[in-house]
Amino acid sequence: MARTVFIDGAAGTTGLEIRERLHGRSEFDLVALDDARRKEPAARAEALNAADFAILCLPDDAAREAVTLIEPGSRVRVIDASSAHRVAPGWVFGFPELVGRDTVAQAARVSNPGCYSTGFIALLAPLVAAGLLPADWPYTCNAVSGYSGGGKTLIERFEGDHDIAWRGYALGLGHKHVPEMQQCCGLAIPPIFSPAVIPAHRGMVTEIPLPLAAMARAASAETLRFALTEFYAGSRIITMGEEPLFGEILLRRSREPSDRMELFVFASADGSQARLVALLDNLGKGASGAAVQSLNLMAGLDETAGLRL
Repeated sequence: MARTVFIDGAAGTTGLEIRERLHGRSEFDLVALDDARRKEPAARAEALNAADFAILCLPDDAAREAVTLIEPGSRVRVIDASSAHRVAPGWVFGFPELVGRDTVAQAARVSNPGCYSTGFIALLAPLVAAGLLPADWPYTCNAVSGYSGGGKTLIERFEGDHDIAWRGYALGLGHKHVPEMQQCCGLAIPPIFSPAVIPAHRGMVTEIPLPLAAMARAASAETLRFALTEFYAGSRIITMGEEPLFGEILLRRSREPSDRMELFVFASADGSQARLVALLDNLGKGASGAAVQSLNLMAGLDETAGLRL
């Protein structure tokens, strides 16, 4: 029997991409509210409590409200794609490669990782946990993303103003991804995070520079690369990238949707410095693809079903 899935916020970018990944799949029946009812609390409450799974593709406050609409004893299991519950008690962080596939499969409440933090955590968390990089280092993270992750307003801004070449933001150092980046990597100090948006619809590069020679208890770049290769050896979604052609990584405006993520470790000739780099689709493993991966596991299915790999 097919499981019912209600996407609360199905008209947004993340919701639309989740629907695309579930389209035509016999394992799920999508529950939809028409435009006249999709913002009515009573209609949403009815759909939430009647579904087997609910995926919240909403702003943070609306996601919190949605959870309050779920009645005690309801069978619905929730995946929240907002940042409202990423470090909240009682919620499982929806990163199966790190928290465990069985943990996600058995969870009643799963919070989707943020797009930027997905790359940062994938690179750093296994290395800190293994003692190959120090937990008390003041890490920095530089990242660029396509504008589709910013929602309707930012999409309209970029597509309406073709003179924008680069948009740096979170200049007050309070980006909402930082708490999960710190917590999931077990860091003593919040990382300094410098995000930016570029005039491409999708795609993301996240980088962590490492001055290895100045870091006590830091392993060599070769050891870091080997450790990440071993850690993700069983994953069809997260892989180690090949040595890039011409020594460069490109984000193309014509990039096709993908739910994969590639990791790289680059090093200086003398080994004193390294750059950890993650390349992903901010709408794929960084959002909708991650939600569908968790949904698959929670439904007892292959985690890659419906994903674009």
